Amino acid sequence: MLAAGSSFPGVNYNEKKINDGKGELMMMKNFPSFINGSSGQQQVRNYLRAISIGNKKIVKPQFHVMISTKFKEHSKEELSEIAENFMVEMGYGKQPFTVVFHNDTDHNHVHIVSTRVDKTTGKKINDSFDKLKSQEALSRTLEKLYDLKRDEELEKLLNYKISTINQLETLLERSDFILIKNKLDDNAFDVLKNGVTRKTININNINFGKNKNDSRKNQIKAILLKYKDIHSNKVFKVEDRRKQKSVLPAIKNKLGENELKIKLEFESELQQKLRQLFGIDLVFHHKDNHQPFGYSLIDHKSGKVYKGSEILKMSELFEFTEEKVDKRLFEVLKDFAIPNKESKLILLEIFNKNNLEANLQDFMLFENRVKKDLETYREIQSEVRDHLRNNTDKKNDEDKVSIIKSVSRQIYAISTKHHFVGELKSLIGEKEYRGFLNSEMGSGEKSGSQSEKNSRGEVMKAVDEMLFEIMKISGTAKDPGENELNRKRRKRK
Repeated sequence: MLAAGSSFPGVNYNEKKINDGKGELMMMKNFPSFINGSSGQQQVRNYLRAISIGNKKIVKPQFHVMISTKFKEHSKEELSEIAENFMVEMGYGKQPFTVVFHNDTDHNHVHIVSTRVDKTTGKKINDSFDKLKSQEALSRTLEKLYDLKRDEELEKLLNYKISTINQLETLLERSDFILIKNKLDDNAFDVLKNGVTRKTININNINFGKNKNDSRKNQIKAILLKYKDIHSNKVFKVEDRRKQKSVLPAIKNKLGENELKIKLEFESELQQKLRQLFGIDLVFHHKDNHQPFGYSLIDHKSGKVYKGSEILKMSELFEFTEEKVDKRLFEVLKDFAIPNKESKLILLEIFNKNNLEANLQDFMLFENRVKKDLETYREIQSEVRDHLRNNTDKKNDEDKVSIIKSVSRQIYAISTKHHFVGELKSLIGEKEYRGFLNSEMGSGEKSGSQSEKNSRGEVMKAVDEMLFEIMKISGTAKDPGENELNRKRRKRK
Protein backbone atom coordinates (compact mmCIF):
# COMPACT_ATOMS: atom_id res chain seq x y z
CA MET A 1 0.00 0.00 0.00
CA LEU A 2 1.38 3.42 -0.99
CA ALA A 3 -0.29 6.52 0.42
CA ALA A 4 0.51 10.23 0.19
CA GLY A 5 -0.50 13.06 2.52
CA SER A 6 0.17 16.75 3.09
CA SER A 7 0.36 16.70 6.90
CA PHE A 8 1.87 13.25 7.42
CA PRO A 9 -1.31 11.60 8.79
CA GLY A 10 0.52 8.26 8.81
CA VAL A 11 2.54 9.43 11.84
CA ASN A 12 -0.65 10.20 13.75
CA TYR A 13 -2.21 6.91 12.65
CA ASN A 14 0.75 4.89 13.93
CA GLU A 15 0.90 6.84 17.20
CA LYS A 16 -2.74 6.03 17.86
CA LYS A 17 -2.08 2.33 17.26
CA ILE A 18 0.83 2.43 19.71
CA ASN A 19 -1.24 4.23 22.38
CA ASP A 20 -4.06 1.69 21.94
CA GLY A 21 -1.63 -1.17 22.51
CA LYS A 22 -2.04 -2.35 18.91
CA GLY A 23 1.30 -1.06 17.60
CA GLU A 24 4.98 -1.03 18.50
CA LEU A 25 7.69 1.36 17.28
CA MET A 26 10.40 -0.85 15.78
CA MET A 27 12.72 1.67 14.13
CA MET A 28 13.48 5.35 13.61
CA LYS A 29 16.16 5.93 11.00
CA ASN A 30 18.04 9.08 9.93
CA PHE A 31 16.36 11.46 12.40
CA PRO A 32 18.45 13.99 14.39
CA SER A 33 19.41 12.90 17.91
CA PHE A 34 16.79 15.13 19.58
CA ILE A 35 14.03 13.12 17.88
CA ASN A 36 13.92 9.52 19.08
CA GLY A 37 11.59 6.78 20.31
CA SER A 38 10.36 8.89 23.23
CA SER A 39 9.42 11.85 21.01
CA GLY A 40 5.73 12.59 20.46
CA GLN A 41 4.08 12.25 17.06
CA GLN A 42 3.84 16.05 16.80
CA GLN A 43 7.64 16.38 16.94
CA VAL A 44 8.09 13.72 14.26
CA ARG A 45 5.48 15.33 12.02
CA ASN A 46 7.00 18.80 12.49
CA TYR A 47 10.44 17.51 11.50
CA LEU A 48 9.13 15.77 8.36
CA ARG A 49 7.16 18.94 7.47
CA ALA A 50 10.24 21.12 7.99
CA ILE A 51 12.19 19.01 5.49
CA SER A 52 9.33 19.03 2.99
CA ILE A 53 8.13 22.63 3.24
CA GLY A 54 10.94 24.01 1.08
CA ASN A 55 9.56 22.25 -2.01
CA LYS A 56 6.15 23.84 -2.56
CA LYS A 57 5.57 21.91 -5.78
CA ILE A 58 4.92 18.75 -3.77
CA VAL A 59 1.42 19.08 -2.32
CA LYS A 60 1.44 15.63 -0.65
CA PRO A 61 4.99 14.83 0.47
CA GLN A 62 4.13 11.88 2.74
CA PHE A 63 5.50 8.47 1.72
CA HIS A 64 3.48 5.78 3.54
CA VAL A 65 3.87 2.05 2.87
CA MET A 66 2.42 -1.03 4.53
CA ILE A 67 4.22 -4.40 4.19
CA SER A 68 2.19 -7.43 5.26
CA THR A 69 2.98 -11.12 5.60
CA LYS A 70 0.71 -14.14 5.62
CA PHE A 71 -0.41 -14.55 9.26
CA LYS A 72 2.67 -14.88 11.48
CA GLU A 73 4.98 -16.10 8.70
CA HIS A 74 7.44 -13.29 9.50
CA SER A 75 8.10 -11.94 12.99
CA LYS A 76 8.03 -8.22 13.80
CA GLU A 77 11.85 -8.20 13.79
CA GLU A 78 11.99 -9.86 10.36
CA LEU A 79 9.42 -7.43 8.96
CA SER A 80 11.44 -4.51 10.30
CA GLU A 81 14.55 -5.82 8.54
CA ILE A 82 12.54 -6.23 5.33
CA ALA A 83 11.22 -2.65 5.71
CA GLU A 84 14.72 -1.20 6.16
CA ASN A 85 16.07 -3.01 3.08
CA PHE A 86 12.95 -2.11 1.10
CA MET A 87 13.56 1.60 1.78
CA VAL A 88 17.12 1.28 0.47
CA GLU A 89 15.86 -0.46 -2.69
CA MET A 90 13.27 2.30 -3.19
CA GLY A 91 15.90 5.06 -2.92
CA TYR A 92 14.76 6.20 0.55
CA GLY A 93 17.63 4.62 2.48
CA LYS A 94 19.03 7.99 3.68
CA GLN A 95 15.64 9.58 4.32
CA PRO A 96 14.18 9.87 7.84
CA PHE A 97 11.58 7.12 8.31
CA THR A 98 9.73 5.25 11.04
CA VAL A 99 8.74 1.58 11.09
CA VAL A 100 5.78 0.61 13.30
CA PHE A 101 4.61 -2.99 13.79
CA HIS A 102 0.82 -3.53 14.01
CA ASN A 103 -0.73 -6.54 15.74
CA ASP A 104 -4.43 -5.78 15.24
CA THR A 105 -5.12 -8.17 12.34
CA ASP A 106 -4.54 -11.84 11.56
CA HIS A 107 -1.54 -10.85 9.43
CA ASN A 108 1.66 -9.44 10.89
CA HIS A 109 2.43 -6.12 9.17
CA VAL A 110 4.49 -2.93 9.47
CA HIS A 111 3.83 0.66 8.40
CA ILE A 112 6.64 2.85 7.08
CA VAL A 113 6.31 6.66 7.02
CA SER A 114 8.79 9.03 5.37
CA THR A 115 8.90 12.09 3.08
CA ARG A 116 9.17 12.24 -0.72
CA VAL A 117 11.39 15.34 -0.46
CA ASP A 118 15.11 14.57 -0.36
CA LYS A 119 16.35 15.92 2.99
CA THR A 120 19.76 16.86 1.48
CA THR A 121 18.82 18.46 -1.85
CA GLY A 122 15.20 19.50 -1.20
CA LYS A 123 14.23 17.91 -4.51
CA LYS A 124 11.43 15.43 -5.02
CA ILE A 125 12.49 11.77 -5.00
CA ASN A 126 11.44 10.22 -8.30
CA ASP A 127 8.05 8.55 -7.74
CA SER A 128 7.21 7.62 -11.33
CA PHE A 129 5.63 4.15 -11.51
CA ASP A 130 5.84 3.99 -7.73
CA LYS A 131 3.61 0.93 -7.47
CA LEU A 132 5.66 -1.05 -9.98
CA LYS A 133 8.92 0.12 -8.37
CA SER A 134 7.69 -0.94 -4.94
CA GLN A 135 6.85 -4.44 -6.22
CA GLU A 136 10.30 -4.77 -7.77
CA ALA A 137 11.97 -3.40 -4.62
CA LEU A 138 10.10 -5.83 -2.36
CA SER A 139 10.91 -8.73 -4.68
CA ARG A 140 14.64 -7.83 -4.65
CA THR A 141 14.56 -7.39 -0.88
CA LEU A 142 13.05 -10.83 -0.27
CA GLU A 143 15.41 -12.49 -2.74
CA LYS A 144 18.39 -10.88 -1.01
CA LEU A 145 17.32 -11.59 2.58
CA TYR A 146 15.90 -15.08 2.07
CA ASP A 147 18.00 -16.25 -0.88
CA LEU A 148 14.89 -16.75 -3.03
CA LYS A 149 15.75 -17.91 -6.52
CA ARG A 150 12.70 -16.75 -8.50
CA ASP A 151 14.36 -17.21 -11.89
CA GLU A 152 15.49 -20.74 -11.03
CA GLU A 153 11.98 -21.57 -9.84
CA LEU A 154 10.50 -20.26 -13.09
CA GLU A 155 12.97 -22.21 -15.26
CA LYS A 156 12.07 -25.38 -13.41
CA LEU A 157 8.33 -24.84 -14.02
CA LEU A 158 8.88 -24.08 -17.71
CA ASN A 159 10.49 -27.51 -18.09
CA TYR A 160 7.31 -29.31 -16.92
CA LYS A 161 5.61 -31.39 -19.59
CA ILE A 162 2.24 -29.86 -20.52
CA SER A 163 -0.41 -30.43 -23.22
CA THR A 164 -1.92 -26.95 -23.61
CA ILE A 165 -1.23 -23.27 -22.94
CA ASN A 166 -4.08 -23.35 -20.40
CA GLN A 167 -2.19 -26.01 -18.45
CA LEU A 168 0.93 -23.83 -18.45
CA GLU A 169 -1.14 -20.88 -17.21
CA THR A 170 -2.57 -23.03 -14.40
CA LEU A 171 0.89 -24.34 -13.46
CA LEU A 172 2.41 -20.84 -13.26
CA GLU A 173 -0.54 -19.36 -11.34
CA ARG A 174 -0.08 -21.97 -8.59
CA SER A 175 3.36 -20.43 -7.94
CA ASP A 176 2.07 -16.84 -8.18
CA PHE A 177 3.39 -16.22 -11.70
CA ILE A 178 1.07 -14.68 -14.31
CA LEU A 179 1.17 -15.60 -18.00
CA ILE A 180 0.02 -12.92 -20.50
CA LYS A 181 0.28 -12.45 -24.26
CA ASN A 182 3.23 -10.37 -25.37
CA LYS A 183 2.01 -7.12 -26.98
CA LEU A 184 4.66 -7.07 -29.67
CA ASP A 185 4.84 -10.73 -30.68
CA ASP A 186 1.80 -12.96 -31.28
CA ASN A 187 3.93 -16.07 -30.73
CA ALA A 188 5.33 -14.95 -27.37
CA PHE A 189 4.14 -14.77 -23.75
CA ASP A 190 5.35 -12.70 -20.80
CA VAL A 191 5.70 -14.26 -17.37
CA LEU A 192 5.13 -11.79 -14.50
CA LYS A 193 5.76 -12.01 -10.77
CA ASN A 194 4.48 -9.24 -8.48
CA GLY A 195 3.75 -7.14 -11.56
CA VAL A 196 7.34 -7.46 -12.84
CA THR A 197 8.15 -9.27 -16.11
CA ARG A 198 10.55 -12.11 -15.28
CA LYS A 199 10.78 -13.73 -18.71
CA THR A 200 9.41 -13.63 -22.25
CA ILE A 201 8.98 -17.06 -23.84
CA ASN A 202 8.32 -18.10 -27.43
CA ILE A 203 5.53 -20.61 -27.98
CA ASN A 204 7.97 -22.85 -29.91
CA ASN A 205 10.13 -23.25 -26.80
CA ILE A 206 7.31 -24.52 -24.57
CA ASN A 207 7.61 -28.18 -23.51
CA PHE A 208 4.41 -29.59 -25.06
CA GLY A 209 3.95 -33.36 -24.95
CA LYS A 210 1.38 -36.14 -24.61
CA ASN A 211 1.20 -38.38 -21.54
CA LYS A 212 0.45 -41.65 -23.36
CA ASN A 213 1.80 -44.97 -22.04
CA ASP A 214 2.68 -43.22 -18.82
CA SER A 215 3.16 -45.62 -15.86
CA ARG A 216 3.11 -42.68 -13.43
CA LYS A 217 -0.62 -42.25 -14.16
CA ASN A 218 -1.41 -45.63 -12.60
CA GLN A 219 0.63 -44.78 -9.51
CA ILE A 220 -1.20 -41.46 -9.09
CA LYS A 221 -4.60 -43.15 -9.57
CA ALA A 222 -3.78 -45.67 -6.82
CA ILE A 223 -2.79 -42.82 -4.47
CA LEU A 224 -6.02 -40.89 -5.18
CA LEU A 225 -8.25 -43.92 -4.56
CA LYS A 226 -6.48 -44.77 -1.32
CA TYR A 227 -6.42 -41.30 0.20
CA LYS A 228 -9.95 -40.26 -0.71
CA ASP A 229 -11.07 -42.84 1.89
CA ILE A 230 -8.65 -41.51 4.52
CA HIS A 231 -9.19 -37.74 4.19
CA SER A 232 -12.37 -35.81 3.46
CA ASN A 233 -13.12 -35.47 -0.26
CA LYS A 234 -15.99 -33.04 0.34
CA VAL A 235 -15.47 -29.87 -1.69
CA PHE A 236 -16.68 -26.46 -0.50
CA LYS A 237 -16.49 -22.88 -1.77
CA VAL A 238 -14.05 -20.29 -0.45
CA GLU A 239 -15.25 -16.74 -1.14
CA ASP A 240 -12.74 -13.89 -1.21
CA ARG A 241 -14.53 -10.54 -0.66
CA ARG A 242 -11.48 -8.58 0.54
CA LYS A 243 -11.21 -6.44 -2.59
CA GLN A 244 -14.88 -5.44 -2.47
CA LYS A 245 -14.65 -4.53 1.21
CA SER A 246 -11.50 -2.45 0.76
CA VAL A 247 -12.87 -0.30 -2.09
CA LEU A 248 -14.30 3.08 -1.06
CA PRO A 249 -17.97 3.67 -2.06
CA ALA A 250 -17.01 6.61 -4.32
CA ILE A 251 -14.55 4.45 -6.27
CA LYS A 252 -16.83 1.39 -6.29
CA ASN A 253 -19.24 3.11 -8.70
CA LYS A 254 -16.43 3.68 -11.22
CA LEU A 255 -15.25 0.06 -11.26
CA GLY A 256 -16.62 -2.50 -13.69
CA GLU A 257 -18.59 -5.58 -12.72
CA ASN A 258 -15.61 -7.89 -13.35
CA GLU A 259 -13.36 -5.87 -11.03
CA LEU A 260 -15.88 -6.20 -8.18
CA LYS A 261 -16.60 -9.87 -8.75
CA ILE A 262 -16.14 -12.15 -5.71
CA LYS A 263 -13.08 -14.33 -6.18
CA LEU A 264 -14.09 -17.96 -5.79
CA GLU A 265 -12.00 -21.04 -5.04
CA PHE A 266 -12.91 -24.66 -4.32
CA GLU A 267 -11.12 -26.59 -1.58
CA SER A 268 -11.08 -29.95 0.19
CA GLU A 269 -8.92 -31.64 2.81
CA LEU A 270 -7.99 -34.32 0.26
CA GLN A 271 -6.37 -31.69 -1.97
CA GLN A 272 -4.24 -30.33 0.87
CA LYS A 273 -3.04 -33.76 1.98
CA LEU A 274 -2.07 -34.79 -1.56
CA ARG A 275 -0.05 -31.57 -1.92
CA GLN A 276 1.71 -32.07 1.42
CA LEU A 277 2.42 -35.78 1.16
CA PHE A 278 3.04 -36.40 -2.54
CA GLY A 279 3.48 -33.04 -4.28
CA ILE A 280 0.27 -33.71 -6.23
CA ASP A 281 -1.68 -30.48 -6.75
CA LEU A 282 -5.32 -30.68 -7.84
CA VAL A 283 -6.72 -27.48 -9.41
CA PHE A 284 -10.44 -27.02 -10.16
CA HIS A 285 -11.73 -25.18 -13.23
CA HIS A 286 -15.03 -23.30 -12.99
CA LYS A 287 -16.96 -20.37 -14.44
CA ASP A 288 -18.45 -17.60 -12.32
CA ASN A 289 -20.27 -19.02 -9.30
CA HIS A 290 -20.93 -22.46 -10.80
CA GLN A 291 -19.58 -25.79 -9.63
CA PRO A 292 -16.32 -26.93 -11.29
CA PHE A 293 -16.60 -28.59 -14.70
CA GLY A 294 -13.17 -30.23 -14.52
CA TYR A 295 -9.76 -30.27 -12.85
CA SER A 296 -6.05 -30.38 -13.64
CA LEU A 297 -3.47 -32.46 -11.81
CA ILE A 298 0.07 -31.11 -11.35
CA ASP A 299 2.57 -33.79 -10.39
CA HIS A 300 5.64 -32.03 -9.04
CA LYS A 301 7.45 -35.33 -8.58
CA SER A 302 7.54 -36.17 -12.29
CA GLY A 303 7.23 -32.58 -13.55
CA LYS A 304 4.03 -33.25 -15.51
CA VAL A 305 0.61 -31.65 -15.79
CA TYR A 306 -2.38 -33.90 -16.50
CA LYS A 307 -5.99 -33.33 -17.45
CA GLY A 308 -7.72 -34.69 -14.34
CA SER A 309 -10.04 -37.06 -16.20
CA GLU A 310 -6.96 -38.80 -17.66
CA ILE A 311 -6.35 -40.14 -14.16
CA LEU A 312 -9.78 -40.35 -12.51
CA LYS A 313 -13.18 -38.81 -13.23
CA MET A 314 -13.96 -35.85 -11.01
CA SER A 315 -17.26 -37.42 -9.87
CA GLU A 316 -15.40 -40.55 -8.71
CA LEU A 317 -12.92 -38.56 -6.70
CA PHE A 318 -14.84 -35.66 -5.12
CA GLU A 319 -18.14 -34.98 -3.38
CA PHE A 320 -19.31 -31.42 -4.02
CA THR A 321 -21.28 -29.48 -1.39
CA GLU A 322 -23.05 -26.11 -1.33
CA GLU A 323 -21.19 -25.08 1.84
CA LYS A 324 -19.06 -21.94 1.73
CA VAL A 325 -16.61 -20.07 3.94
CA ASP A 326 -15.03 -16.62 3.85
CA LYS A 327 -11.44 -16.58 2.55
CA ARG A 328 -10.03 -14.68 5.53
CA LEU A 329 -11.57 -17.12 8.01
CA PHE A 330 -10.46 -20.09 5.94
CA GLU A 331 -6.84 -18.86 5.92
CA VAL A 332 -6.99 -18.49 9.71
CA LEU A 333 -8.34 -22.03 10.10
CA LYS A 334 -5.63 -23.48 7.84
CA ASP A 335 -2.99 -21.89 10.04
CA PHE A 336 -4.19 -23.77 13.14
CA ALA A 337 -2.32 -26.84 14.33
CA ILE A 338 -5.06 -29.49 14.46
CA PRO A 339 -3.38 -32.81 15.42
CA ASN A 340 -6.48 -35.01 15.73
CA LYS A 341 -10.22 -35.29 15.27
CA GLU A 342 -10.98 -34.29 18.85
CA SER A 343 -9.10 -30.98 18.59
CA LYS A 344 -10.87 -30.34 15.29
CA LEU A 345 -14.31 -30.68 16.95
CA ILE A 346 -13.24 -28.39 19.80
CA LEU A 347 -12.06 -25.72 17.36
CA LEU A 348 -15.27 -26.07 15.37
CA GLU A 349 -17.32 -25.46 18.51
CA ILE A 350 -15.28 -22.36 19.43
CA PHE A 351 -15.53 -20.73 15.99
CA ASN A 352 -19.22 -21.44 15.47
CA LYS A 353 -19.99 -20.13 18.95
CA ASN A 354 -18.03 -16.90 18.44
CA ASN A 355 -19.01 -16.37 14.80
CA LEU A 356 -22.62 -17.39 14.25
CA GLU A 357 -22.48 -16.47 10.55
CA ALA A 358 -19.56 -18.82 9.88
CA ASN A 359 -21.64 -22.02 9.96
CA LEU A 360 -18.50 -24.15 9.70
CA GLN A 361 -18.62 -27.88 9.05
CA ASP A 362 -16.03 -30.38 10.26
CA PHE A 363 -14.73 -31.07 6.74
CA MET A 364 -13.74 -27.40 6.42
CA LEU A 365 -11.06 -27.84 9.09
CA PHE A 366 -8.02 -29.77 7.92
CA GLU A 367 -6.06 -31.94 10.30
CA ASN A 368 -2.41 -30.92 10.34
CA ARG A 369 0.54 -30.98 12.69
CA VAL A 370 1.92 -27.53 12.00
CA LYS A 371 4.61 -26.80 14.57
CA LYS A 372 4.96 -23.32 15.99
CA ASP A 373 8.46 -21.91 16.35
CA LEU A 374 9.94 -22.01 19.85
CA GLU A 375 9.42 -18.29 20.51
CA THR A 376 5.73 -18.51 19.58
CA TYR A 377 5.27 -21.68 21.62
CA ARG A 378 6.74 -19.97 24.68
CA GLU A 379 4.37 -17.05 24.16
CA ILE A 380 1.42 -19.47 24.04
CA GLN A 381 2.58 -21.17 27.26
CA SER A 382 2.88 -17.81 29.01
CA GLU A 383 -0.52 -16.72 27.67
CA VAL A 384 -2.20 -19.91 28.96
CA ARG A 385 -0.53 -19.70 32.38
CA ASP A 386 -1.63 -16.07 32.77
CA HIS A 387 -5.16 -17.10 31.85
CA LEU A 388 -5.18 -19.84 34.52
CA ARG A 389 -3.65 -17.63 37.21
CA ASN A 390 -6.11 -14.84 36.58
CA ASN A 391 -8.95 -17.35 36.36
CA THR A 392 -10.15 -15.56 33.23
CA ASP A 393 -13.31 -17.36 32.20
CA LYS A 394 -14.95 -14.15 31.06
CA LYS A 395 -14.68 -13.21 27.39
CA ASN A 396 -13.01 -9.95 26.46
CA ASP A 397 -10.77 -8.60 23.73
CA GLU A 398 -7.60 -9.11 25.73
CA ASP A 399 -8.34 -12.72 26.67
CA LYS A 400 -7.54 -14.87 23.64
CA VAL A 401 -7.42 -18.21 25.51
CA SER A 402 -10.15 -20.78 26.07
CA ILE A 403 -9.93 -23.91 28.23
CA ILE A 404 -12.25 -26.72 27.11
CA LYS A 405 -12.86 -30.30 28.20
CA SER A 406 -13.37 -32.72 25.30
CA VAL A 407 -15.81 -35.63 25.07
CA SER A 408 -13.01 -37.98 26.19
CA ARG A 409 -12.48 -35.64 29.18
CA GLN A 410 -9.09 -34.41 27.91
CA ILE A 411 -8.51 -30.73 28.70
CA TYR A 412 -7.43 -28.50 25.81
CA ALA A 413 -6.19 -24.90 25.60
CA ILE A 414 -7.03 -22.81 22.53
CA SER A 415 -5.13 -19.63 21.63
CA THR A 416 -7.00 -17.73 18.91
CA LYS A 417 -4.23 -15.13 18.81
CA HIS A 418 -1.55 -17.68 17.89
CA HIS A 419 -3.81 -20.10 15.98
CA PHE A 420 -3.07 -22.98 18.34
CA VAL A 421 -5.01 -25.82 19.94
CA GLY A 422 -3.27 -28.37 22.17
CA GLU A 423 -3.58 -30.45 25.32
CA LEU A 424 -3.27 -28.34 28.45
CA LYS A 425 -1.02 -30.85 30.21
CA SER A 426 1.69 -30.73 27.54
CA LEU A 427 1.56 -26.92 27.52
CA ILE A 428 1.99 -26.19 31.23
CA GLY A 429 3.71 -29.37 32.46
CA GLU A 430 2.75 -32.15 34.90
CA LYS A 431 3.16 -30.14 38.12
CA GLU A 432 1.08 -27.11 37.07
CA TYR A 433 -1.49 -29.38 35.43
CA ARG A 434 -2.01 -31.28 38.70
CA GLY A 435 -2.30 -27.96 40.51
CA PHE A 436 -4.96 -26.89 38.02
CA LEU A 437 -6.89 -30.13 38.50
CA ASN A 438 -6.64 -29.88 42.29
CA SER A 439 -7.93 -26.31 42.25
CA GLU A 440 -10.82 -27.38 40.04
CA MET A 441 -11.61 -30.38 42.24
CA GLY A 442 -11.03 -28.34 45.38
CA SER A 443 -13.78 -25.93 44.55
CA GLY A 444 -16.04 -28.88 43.85
CA GLU A 445 -15.05 -30.68 47.08
CA LYS A 446 -15.77 -27.62 49.21
CA SER A 447 -19.29 -27.37 48.02
CA GLY A 448 -19.60 -31.18 48.19
CA SER A 449 -18.40 -31.45 51.82
CA GLN A 450 -20.73 -28.63 52.88
CA SER A 451 -23.57 -30.45 51.19
CA GLU A 452 -22.52 -33.67 52.94
CA LYS A 453 -22.55 -31.90 56.33
CA ASN A 454 -25.99 -30.52 55.65
CA SER A 455 -27.17 -33.97 54.61
CA ARG A 456 -25.79 -35.62 57.76
CA GLY A 457 -27.40 -32.90 59.85
CA GLU A 458 -30.77 -33.58 58.25
CA VAL A 459 -30.43 -37.35 58.91
CA MET A 460 -29.47 -36.87 62.58
CA LYS A 461 -32.33 -34.46 63.04
CA ALA A 462 -34.71 -37.02 61.54
CA VAL A 463 -33.35 -39.78 63.83
CA ASP A 464 -33.69 -37.56 66.90
CA GLU A 465 -37.26 -36.71 65.97
CA MET A 466 -38.07 -40.42 65.42
CA LEU A 467 -36.75 -41.40 68.88
CA PHE A 468 -38.69 -38.56 70.43
CA GLU A 469 -41.89 -39.86 68.84
CA ILE A 470 -41.20 -43.42 70.09
CA MET A 471 -40.74 -42.16 73.61
CA LYS A 472 -43.94 -40.14 73.38
CA ILE A 473 -45.92 -43.18 72.25
CA SER A 474 -44.57 -45.29 75.11
CA GLY A 475 -46.03 -42.70 77.46
CA THR A 476 -42.76 -41.93 79.14
CA ALA A 477 -39.80 -39.82 78.60
CA LYS A 478 -37.55 -42.34 80.42
CA ASP A 479 -35.30 -44.88 78.78
CA PRO A 480 -37.37 -48.07 78.04
CA GLY A 481 -34.44 -50.11 79.44
CA GLU A 482 -34.99 -48.49 82.82
CA ASN A 483 -38.60 -49.84 82.97
CA GLU A 484 -37.35 -53.39 82.24
CA LEU A 485 -34.85 -53.11 85.13
CA ASN A 486 -37.59 -52.04 87.57
CA ARG A 487 -39.74 -55.06 86.59
CA LYS A 488 -36.89 -57.48 87.38
CA ARG A 489 -36.38 -55.89 90.79
CA ARG A 490 -40.08 -56.33 91.65
CA LYS A 491 -39.95 -60.05 90.78
CA ARG A 492 -37.05 -60.60 93.18
CA LYS A 493 -39.04 -59.11 95.95
